[in-house]
Amino acid sequence: MNLIEIYIQEVTRRLPEKNREDIALELRSTIEDMLPDDYQEEDIKAVLEKLGSPVTLASGYRDRPMHLIGPRYFDVYVTLLKMILPIAAVISFISMIAEYFIGYSGEQAVINIVLSLMGEGIGRIIEVGIQVFFWLTLMFAILERTDKGRDEQPLTASLKKWTPDDLKNIPYIPKKKAISKVEVFGSLLWTAIWATLYFKANHLVGVYIGGGEGLKFVTPSLNQEVLLWYWPIVLVVIGLEIALALYKLIKGQWTKRMAICNTALQLIATIVFIVIFRNPNVITHDYITYMSNSFTITANQFELWIVGGGILIFMISSAISVFDGFRKARIR
Repeated sequence: MNLIEIYIQEVTRRLPEKNREDIALELRSTIEDMLPDDYQEEDIKAVLEKLGSPVTLASGYRDRPMHLIGPRYFDVYVTLLKMILPIAAVISFISMIAEYFIGYSGEQAVINIVLSLMGEGIGRIIEVGIQVFFWLTLMFAILERTDKGRDEQPLTASLKKWTPDDLKNIPYIPKKKAISKVEVFGSLLWTAIWATLYFKANHLVGVYIGGGEGLKFVTPSLNQEVLLWYWPIVLVVIGLEIALALYKLIKGQWTKRMAICNTALQLIATIVFIVIFRNPNVITHDYITYMSNSFTITANQFELWIVGGGILIFMISSAISVFDGFRKARIR
């Protein structure tokens, strides 16, 4: 009898106090009905094993779930978490970079700020991730407890019960053809980085030397005034890159149309890059002089090498991107 009483105690202590006495009487009666007339300890153990864990049995008596997020909402919860976390992390990181460079006074070498931003950026991303995780979990925990339905069947992303018709709206995506969210947000982050480098080139891109107080910015490599002449077409390229990244996020896989769009973007970006770097004044004279002296070559040779090499590398990377896009689009 001691095992029975302990079992009933373990069940009822997990229930509201007002219901404990009635459930204890009901449970004791159920156990006694399941036992033979002349029962032994082994018979009690067999009956209690059939009834199952006191935790599981207690959850059946409760009006609210004993889990934070149950199977009904768990898949929707994880899907939203995977979607919102990277978006929030990228936005917070980009906004932090923008805050620093908007308020930059020019007194400190930007490379030193960039190095200090790395640690702070990681901290900011972790902080945003914790905030997103907390509030999304709290929202679904409340939803779990306010939902009066007893059906534990998992819901779809539209918070409706799954039916075979839902499969018609889900395209089959081969693994090698799929576009991951990491790839999308990585491209958005890269766009933010090179756009920052372009519009702050006179503070970011150039020659640095080590010193007692860290890296010191000696001379910029690019003429900021010349770069700003081309800002309208550069903004067009930035807009197209963002549009393509969002298109990838929506489609989730490479298609022939997407490969064509990517080809058009790479072609436009290559033409813009060549036009800008073919300008004879885009590279500063001080930078050319400094680097040509360091490499013991003439200024004309260095300028030809840096401009020609940059254009060649850009064209090769664009060609690889175009080829890879069509290759993935052909996968069945």
